[in-house]
Amino acid sequence: MPEGSKMKKPDVKVVLLGDMNVGKTSLLHRYTERKFKDTVSTVGGAFFLKQWGPYNISIWDTAGREQFHGLGSMYCRGASAVILTYDVTNWQSLAELEERFLSLTDTANQDCIYAIVGNKADLTDPKAQLSHDSIGVSEDQTQCEEEMTEPQILSACPTPPASPESLSGLILHKQVAHEDAVAFYGRILRYKGLEDKSSLPPEKMCFETSAKTGYNVDALFETLFDLVLPSILRKRNENQESPTVDLEVCRGAGGRRARSTCC
Repeated sequence: MPEGSKMKKPDVKVVLLGDMNVGKTSLLHRYTERKFKDTVSTVGGAFFLKQWGPYNISIWDTAGREQFHGLGSMYCRGASAVILTYDVTNWQSLAELEERFLSLTDTANQDCIYAIVGNKADLTDPKAQLSHDSIGVSEDQTQCEEEMTEPQILSACPTPPASPESLSGLILHKQVAHEDAVAFYGRILRYKGLEDKSSLPPEKMCFETSAKTGYNVDALFETLFDLVLPSILRKRNENQESPTVDLEVCRGAGGRRARSTCC
């Protein structure tokens, strides 16, 4: 393998946890590939490496199925950030985070950062149905604008972009309010023995996202990457201050002791 094609060692690890079908894999695809993909349930776990400026961040997508539950603590080992993901239309998915997944984070770093993410916001919030991909407007909207030649002709392009729910005029019931996620974040701090005053505020760490439209997805990952930057810098400083010279001195001292005992 050529030197330039070798995978670089990650500086920090970010882990996605949550029940099956909450959209963890879709969130990751939206951020890394800039598009929404219908995915099947993850088996075990999947690994992605994100180049973020001069740093390399590994993002682990874990399985939500019960039979893979035991692997979660292994994936969380040494994590600098954990994204606890639920479905805003499914109260049980939030309850599962506390009952099944929170204990898996015991193997994460002591200074690990926790984000609470309610996905599928496009099913409950009209503003989340708009395309929020940073690359540009949606393909349907672009095509619609190109076909408009006279102002008096009504556009057939739906605004916001059509989904099965928006076309029928129905919005699904939101079972998990933002306040519920904030309360859960507070329970995480108590579980970890962290003091609220020294911890990140819930309004900064509780997100509602849509992997389908890209709503808040960039904000989620880039906020976390900014927050783990001190961990990256501290880790690099510790590596630079590694006592390699001291080891040489110790070997030299050992050699002197050996010579003195040989006489």
